[in-house]
Amino acid sequence: MSDSVANPIIQRELVGLVTSRRALGVQIALAATFVGLVMLRWPTDARVGLSGARSFDVFRVFGYGLLTSLLLFVPAFPAASIVKERNKGTLALLFNSPLSPLAIYIGKFIGVFTFVSMLLILSLPAVAACYAMGGIGLWSEIGRLYLVLLAMLAQYVAVGLWISARTGSPDAAMRITYLTIVGLAAVTLIPNLFYQGQTGLIATLCDWVRCVSPIAAVMEILGHGSVGSQGLIGDGTIAYRFLLLSPILTLFFAATTISRLNYRIFDRSRSQGRITDDQSTSVKVARGMFYLVDPQRRKAGIGLINPVFVKEFRTRRFGRMHWILRLVSLCAVVSVLLAFVTTVQSEVWGARTIGGIMVLLQLLLVLLLVPSTSAGLIATERESGGWVLLQMTPLSSLRIVSGKLWSAIVTVGAVLLGTLPGYLVLIWINPDLEYEVRQVLISLGFAAILAVTVSAFVSSLFRRTAAATATAYGVLIAIFIGTLLVWLGRDAPFGFATVRAALIINPVAAAMAEMKVAGFEPYDLVPIAWWVSGGLSLACLVGLAVRIAQISRPS
Repeated sequence: MSDSVANPIIQRELVGLVTSRRALGVQIALAATFVGLVMLRWPTDARVGLSGARSFDVFRVFGYGLLTSLLLFVPAFPAASIVKERNKGTLALLFNSPLSPLAIYIGKFIGVFTFVSMLLILSLPAVAACYAMGGIGLWSEIGRLYLVLLAMLAQYVAVGLWISARTGSPDAAMRITYLTIVGLAAVTLIPNLFYQGQTGLIATLCDWVRCVSPIAAVMEILGHGSVGSQGLIGDGTIAYRFLLLSPILTLFFAATTISRLNYRIFDRSRSQGRITDDQSTSVKVARGMFYLVDPQRRKAGIGLINPVFVKEFRTRRFGRMHWILRLVSLCAVVSVLLAFVTTVQSEVWGARTIGGIMVLLQLLLVLLLVPSTSAGLIATERESGGWVLLQMTPLSSLRIVSGKLWSAIVTVGAVLLGTLPGYLVLIWINPDLEYEVRQVLISLGFAAILAVTVSAFVSSLFRRTAAATATAYGVLIAIFIGTLLVWLGRDAPFGFATVRAALIINPVAAAMAEMKVAGFEPYDLVPIAWWVSGGLSLACLVGLAVRIAQISRPS
């Protein structure tokens, strides 16, 4: 019997995942989602379209829903697999067993991959119903879709294990895994937007980078070409190129993870560093000019500021001022680059199209940044025992929570402000856009507040940061990306009223509608989308207050 079949880690990983309550909840939710997507657009009369257009519309909604569901849930399972073993001390026991690092990795990979493949199997009854309606090819649509999704699952399991072997805590592994997968799935699509239809080495490279994303491959299979195609006809090879690149990336992540599965994984020696205040004057001046906010400089007293607010900035890595300035600088650079593209290609793209791309980039910033900074506000304190210590201070629960919320709002707000130069250039190019830009900025403000309040409320529901982070990512992706998937199916299969009802809860869609991006013009979402976002944010704050009152009771 081969090592992969006799490997005990496969059974332990698979049984541990299948028998957990979280996995059962995910399975039930996905099965209900798949059935609901098909029933939502199932024909209500006895007539069947001979062209197969109606069945393909149903299959298209199902395909996008399946892709989104897998992107939503899959990263949560491999992300903490290795780091939890290391923190519990069981990874050292595995190294002392007869199992080789290759066997340990194969056991974990096959165990997690088998479980996430079971999530894909749950969709087979729904896709069989789509196939029964006719008009869908067994290989050209269904076969290619499932092959792409299987390759995506293998790649993202390898990514999760790779990150899990390099982080120090499950919640950090969860955050970084979601950030990496969002980058692989969404950010890789952006460079091709500016070079599509062109020739040259850079244009070819951007075209291949786009094929790293499963979103582009699934869109091609479902008949939507590619993201931002501007009416250009694709060559129909995106899915095949993804199937070529995905195994290469999977093998790369697997090889680098296996090389780390040894006793060196426990070595985390770091330089203690030196406080800048204790160094010479020339060093102080040089570091002050280089860093602007020196991370090794002794901090001043807290003063009258909320101490919890200051504590969050000084203890959370991405909440520290020097990290915030780095993120703001990066956003400013990207915004200026978009402004440059606007000035150079304004006749080809149009200022409104560039504005829509900027809104989507800000949406990615919100999805990447907010759950990683807000989902652990309460859950991390409860998991580490810090909540009990905070209760022992003279601070009230209201001041504790308000300090935490303001730390997240300031961080997100500072990063979003870094993208303002691009909007200023848009107004300079086309002064008529001043009103639209103002409306867009208000909508994005509502989006940031909604994301922070939802993440904070989710954080209060869990005792583990990893579970809170995964849930926050899932809820926000459902709000901001799931509603855009409904818009993607406008006219066929969703009607105008259905699409508008879905977009109302998404303030980013309201920003796109105000910018009059192609496809969003008919939907009048302002100010009703602001009222809905404000109402949802208020409901989350009320729910957060109730939960804080519950967990603050003496135990």
